[in-house]
Amino acid sequence: MSATSVLARKWRPKTFAQLAGQEHVVQALSNALDQNRLHHAYLFTGTRGVGKTSIARIFAKSLNCTTGITATPCGECSACKEIDSGRFVDLIELDAASNTQVDNMRELLESALYAPTSGRFKVYIIDEVHMLSKSAFNAMLKTLEEPPGHVKFILATTDPQKIPVTVLSRCLQFNLKQLPPALIAARLQYVLEQEQLSFEPAAINLVARAAQGSMRDALSLMDQAIAFSAGKVEEAVVRAMLGAIDQGYLFDLLAALREQSGVRLLEIADNMAARSVAFDAALQELATLLHRIALAQTVPQAIADDEPERVRMMELGQAFTPEEVQLFYQIAIHGRDEIDLAPDEYAGFTMTLLRMLAFAPAKGAQQPMLTMPAVAAQTGEKPVATTTKTVPASSSAHILEEPASSGRVSSSGAQSSDAVSDNLPDWGVLLTQLNVQGMAQQLAKHCVLQSFSDGQITLRLSQEHKHLQTSRNATEKLQTALADYFAKPMRLNIVLGKTETATPARIEHQGKELKQQQASESIAQDEFVREARAELEASLVTESIKPIS
Repeated sequence: MSATSVLARKWRPKTFAQLAGQEHVVQALSNALDQNRLHHAYLFTGTRGVGKTSIARIFAKSLNCTTGITATPCGECSACKEIDSGRFVDLIELDAASNTQVDNMRELLESALYAPTSGRFKVYIIDEVHMLSKSAFNAMLKTLEEPPGHVKFILATTDPQKIPVTVLSRCLQFNLKQLPPALIAARLQYVLEQEQLSFEPAAINLVARAAQGSMRDALSLMDQAIAFSAGKVEEAVVRAMLGAIDQGYLFDLLAALREQSGVRLLEIADNMAARSVAFDAALQELATLLHRIALAQTVPQAIADDEPERVRMMELGQAFTPEEVQLFYQIAIHGRDEIDLAPDEYAGFTMTLLRMLAFAPAKGAQQPMLTMPAVAAQTGEKPVATTTKTVPASSSAHILEEPASSGRVSSSGAQSSDAVSDNLPDWGVLLTQLNVQGMAQQLAKHCVLQSFSDGQITLRLSQEHKHLQTSRNATEKLQTALADYFAKPMRLNIVLGKTETATPARIEHQGKELKQQQASESIAQDEFVREARAELEASLVTESIKPIS
């Protein structure tokens, strides 16, 4: 590779066959050329580096090739070679960003009246056409509508919304798409193989994702990577060059969430802070990884076999439920939106992780079962009957018992006649029988049962947790789960107010605290631990003690 020929210029496509992507545009232009059904003005729109100018130049060659109008120009005739080298006198390229005034446009239109010097057509390529002034657009309208037969206009822009409708209506418009990372990676691999440079596939994938759909940006980044790595494109070097997040941190974070370890989450966040990792980018990469894990759960074949982290993604896909992955993804993208509002990036990042931990469904907890009366077995129905909940005797001081409640009371003070039972069922026990996950489960856990009647349940939610009610989807899922459990339509009402009794979430938290206390006391009284503390003058870090579920 010469010092003056960068990859983006050296490997610019010279034929439609060499063009990566944009098949819909190539097919339409090829058919028009083969059938000689040519329009006088074309408009190519799309983001930077997706092939607008390249297609325009190839189209100009197709129009002026000495072999005739064809979709496959020879590339050997004088016209093709001069267009490739930028010396073709009948191909006029104008940068509208630096020639915005009406005088520039009038000069161009005056030259359009004259016949081509050496080619079949005069081709005008106007790049970033949306930058033209209003007067310049008005000046070109008449010529654009009825140009001389030997003139073709090719307009290119990244912002078609700024082009007047009167101009758009006179052009044949093609929208060029952003290129997928897989296509960019394949092209980069081909270029590096032709350049005889060594590379790691993971490094190419990093560059392809960083290009954000632009082939030119990808080739420019690859030029930078080659210079940065002294000709050997390695993942670690490219990651350092791009400032990309080490994927190991992200997998460690998800592993800590799987273990529900807040201590481990903060340790990883501290390590990332010590290495000056950008937390905004970390949340973006975490959301990307969660998206890949969701794909691994639902469409495993979407994860390529040669994906470097495929095995770890598949393992996490099995460790988490789809609801958990969706919940973590939503929290990650919302956390990224809110990180600018946080006291600092570290606080915003760790708060997002703690939110994931707080809303993650508890795993491994032994769930009590509802006790159904004998009449249920006889009728085949699933009524809500009295329930039993086993509470260890030693935990009576730590778990708040719900007082006995009567059925729903009507406005006259008499007990409602449609109540299912004299006593309200235990909402915590009933909740363990419902098929709810994610936000719906968190909403249910922070409620207490206020009243229950045939076909209607009313829950009370404290003011401090009213944000859980804002998700209509969660409320609908909870109502659907209740209807499925009772095998009949159920109406769910949620009212805001003070919760006099302990919510399932509170009881669960108190149970965890009790287990933690018992585990800490057990370790502290262990003979070996006591001897070690006495002989080594060691101290016991209680935060490192985890009870066995």
